[in-house]
Amino acid sequence: MIDKLEFLIALSRERHFGHAAETCGVTQPTFSAAIKQLEETLGLLLVQRGARFQSFTPEGERVLEWAKRIVNDAQAMRQEVRAIKQGRLTGQLRIAVIPTALAMASVLTTAFRAEHPDVRFVIRSSTSIELLTWIDTLQVDAGITYLDNEKLGHVRTIPLYREQYRLLVASDNPLAARTQVSWAELGELPLCLLSPDMQNRRIIDALLRQAGVPEKAPMLESNSHIVLFTHVLSGQWVSILPSILTDTLCATSALRAIPIEEPAALPIIGLVLPSRDPMPPLTAALAAKTASVAKSLNHRGPDNCG
Repeated sequence: MIDKLEFLIALSRERHFGHAAETCGVTQPTFSAAIKQLEETLGLLLVQRGARFQSFTPEGERVLEWAKRIVNDAQAMRQEVRAIKQGRLTGQLRIAVIPTALAMASVLTTAFRAEHPDVRFVIRSSTSIELLTWIDTLQVDAGITYLDNEKLGHVRTIPLYREQYRLLVASDNPLAARTQVSWAELGELPLCLLSPDMQNRRIIDALLRQAGVPEKAPMLESNSHIVLFTHVLSGQWVSILPSILTDTLCATSALRAIPIEEPAALPIIGLVLPSRDPMPPLTAALAAKTASVAKSLNHRGPDNCG
């Protein structure tokens, strides 16, 4: 039964029988037969079919929610039994992280590994929307994202830090000697920014609007911080990045990260977890370590990359 419920969850992710079968490591006929057997066992039509997958029935949607709960509980039980047998935590933690918080992932995993050296990690960069979908469909165990800017749905949250912003410029830029800039000044600069599918970009757009900056498209958009970083290095562009990233990227005298005056409120970055009980041992340990790291975080002062 558990394997058939896992197939149902895979179908909810892929919305395609062939793709879902591939992710589960079985043939499509085997996959389709398993879904049919599940329907026969429950006495319900779960999936609307035509030539291909169409949708879940209302009953199928309800069974899907139960499937997520049951599969999560089964995974939690396996983890706990393994920890009891071995006397320590082992296994793999899958964490999705928005690009602007990727530097924080190493802080958490390093602190976690000091106590649980046998645990392996998979870190996946994602948008905030993808991250929540992956948590809901059990593709990841936790995520690091914004907690207070856009709706998160039914998840547990642990705040880590407030995001602060820096204007990243080449060291020979006329602004490089400044100790601070205002948001209002940024509208006339040749900005390269993350693309609008990234929540960080939507936050920056809102902060610029609040400062009275007329709306206009940046000179360059990308979903990669490396692209933004290399363009700033060229000396022809500037960018707005969180301080946790400029701390990491500015290990060179070729760049300067200038503090931007703080607005009334800064967004909070934190850990999000599935809101399910019991919590799997690995996830519970990550939650505890995150709370500990949050207490010990010391925010640095103004960046100086030069």
